[in-house]
Amino acid sequence: MIEPQTTKVQDAARIALGAFLAFAGISHLTFARTDFLAQVPDWVPLDADFVVVASGVVEVALGGSLVVLHRRRGLIGWVAAAFFVAIFPGNVSQYVDGDAAFGLDSARARLVRLFFQPVLIAWALWSTGAWSAWRASRTQG
Repeated sequence: MIEPQTTKVQDAARIALGAFLAFAGISHLTFARTDFLAQVPDWVPLDADFVVVASGVVEVALGGSLVVLHRRRGLIGWVAAAFFVAIFPGNVSQYVDGDAAFGLDSARARLVRLFFQPVLIAWALWSTGAWSAWRASRTQG
């Protein structure tokens, strides 16, 4: 698989996303652990703390990968996008259940937050060139 070409702006955005993910992962494991517990839906058949720790570890790994594994950026972009899709039910659960975490203490604030998940998905796919590479492969047959 040939890695997609990216611009300097995309590379900067990829590195910024990686740093954001690594910071979020570290916060899962340390100072924001309780807030992240509010996002684990009750229907998840795993211990909520395990889910928070595991997702934190995944975020740190994804963040680091986005920053240092630039030769695999296309694949990592798809993995990051899939991760953002996978954790979206937690955001929906927080909205539906009315859990106040991360300063989201109103239904409106929790609803607005839901609209940022597609932005993260698009950011992962655009900044890594994954989306444009997929589109180009579809036109080449």
